[in-house]
Amino acid sequence: MNYRTDLALEAHEISGGDISGVKMDSVSKGFMKISRLQIQSDNASKKLGKPKGRYITAEGLPLTDNFRDVKEQIEALSEEIKPLIPKEGTILVIGIGNTEITPDSLGPKSADSVIATRHIRGEIARSAGLDKLRPVAVLSPGVLGQTGIEVGELISSLTQSVKTTAVIAVDALASRSLSHLGRTIQISDSGISPGSGIGNNRLSLTKSTLGIPVIGIGMPTVVDGMTLALDLLGEESIPEDMLPKKYKENLIVTPREIDLLTMRASKLIGMAINCALQDNYSFEELASLVS
Repeated sequence: MNYRTDLALEAHEISGGDISGVKMDSVSKGFMKISRLQIQSDNASKKLGKPKGRYITAEGLPLTDNFRDVKEQIEALSEEIKPLIPKEGTILVIGIGNTEITPDSLGPKSADSVIATRHIRGEIARSAGLDKLRPVAVLSPGVLGQTGIEVGELISSLTQSVKTTAVIAVDALASRSLSHLGRTIQISDSGISPGSGIGNNRLSLTKSTLGIPVIGIGMPTVVDGMTLALDLLGEESIPEDMLPKKYKENLIVTPREIDLLTMRASKLIGMAINCALQDNYSFEELASLVS
């Protein structure tokens, strides 16, 4: 049966975990478990259904119940993001999603917490003590249904005109397991496919489509109906032909605390991006710049 998931870690678990061409290790950082999975071969990519690249999964305490040691979690995430981005040049941060739909609002809300600095330069920057800020542009482009423009089309044009050296794209993800909702963040250098979590694939944002590195960051906010049923009851207990088609294709489940979850997750992700990009400044200094 087909388990829909955006998490490479889950895809690896579903596969049985013993695949040639996959390298994996795990470490603990405070309350967080960091799993680093690297898909190195075309065969492994095909078996897992994920592009080749590095996938870092940070599993912490549920954000709906716990929001302590935030600084430590942010710094742990930023240390995982930092090696994936070029050391110099302008970075474009994209918040993908629809602010009108709470489970899909993680991207835009995260972008709200990222400090846009490309316009801060010259004497004003020096007098304010901000002359060491790395140039960062931030955009929440909306979705096709709102703008009539594919996100991939817009970002492709923008990266050329702004001359960015990399893109960081934040988007809500889908998980196969309820246990990963609201507590798992995935960071990847393989790019991102807007809408893939709900089966609504759009033009991918990858190095091959944009010509520059694309770092995808996301947290699962939904599970689809069929995957939820399989996760709760077990694959053997539900013959696939017994599941109504409408539940297979149309039902998306999200936690009832989704408002709180997306608010906290977006602050965590946004500040982790700030710390990764602006390592000339302390966490406290950066936090003071976020409105």
